[in-house]
Amino acid sequence: MPLLVTGSIAIDTVRTPFGVSENCLGGSAVYFSMAASFFSSVRLVAVVGPDCPFDLAVTFAGKDVDLQGVEVRTGSKTFRWAGSYHGPMSEAITDKVELNVLAERPPQVPAGYKDSRYVFLANTAPALQQELLEQIEKPAFVAADTMNCWIQDHLEDLKRLLQKVDALVLNNGEARQLTGEDNLTKAAGEILQMGPAVVIIKKGEHGSMMCGKDGVSFILPGFPTGRVKDPTGAGDSFAGALMGYLAEQDRTDIEALKTAIAYGTVAASFTVEDFSAQRLTSITRAVIDKRFETLRKLTRF
Repeated sequence: MPLLVTGSIAIDTVRTPFGVSENCLGGSAVYFSMAASFFSSVRLVAVVGPDCPFDLAVTFAGKDVDLQGVEVRTGSKTFRWAGSYHGPMSEAITDKVELNVLAERPPQVPAGYKDSRYVFLANTAPALQQELLEQIEKPAFVAADTMNCWIQDHLEDLKRLLQKVDALVLNNGEARQLTGEDNLTKAAGEILQMGPAVVIIKKGEHGSMMCGKDGVSFILPGFPTGRVKDPTGAGDSFAGALMGYLAEQDRTDIEALKTAIAYGTVAASFTVEDFSAQRLTSITRAVIDKRFETLRKLTRF
């Protein structure tokens, strides 16, 4: 089934205890698309400036990613982010951010994309997420991501968006910030009352939890990788594999969601093993499936 993602393409500079990656490819839509393409065809909707140094056709060569929805906007500049990680690298510190084109109007969804059945609204301003969603004709399943600055400064826009999506994917800090609840189970319940049928809370190296309005819950630990070089994009890769699997199966029942979360966990575990999306470009679906089976064995009792 067609899967559409809208989000950012970024020029990143990342510092970790393992080195520095300057002016590398980043952005939520990039990591999402790379991970999702192992499972499904992806339609990427994003906007960059003429200063974007990356040849996306080369980046996604061999991947089932349609780039017709990527707009190069004359007179604008590409989104830039600089961040650093320290110690256990459990949280990114934003050193510098230049919204540039992300502070402007959103890109238009191409006419050929409007029939997309699965839609992911990657991290951007909730008003822009809603504007993009309104361009899709009859989506079957819509999920969205968000972050602390939108919760803090655009809360009403976010609440309106949550009434129009089927699932919200966010991290534990964002869940607590959005609800004021320290207990994540209570926080998930509060978010469900805001509109989505499913909430998935990412907990970094500690895995994730899912709660649904039907009372079903699911908890999965993170994959115990011993090589963490750069956590940037792990959450977006998680969402990409999750949505890619759902689109591949054309199912969103509880069992499909559980398996999708496991695949998301595996994709994230690969992403952190190198800077930018380098690790995701070096693996195959067979490699992902092998780690998936390892995760299945580790969590069976």
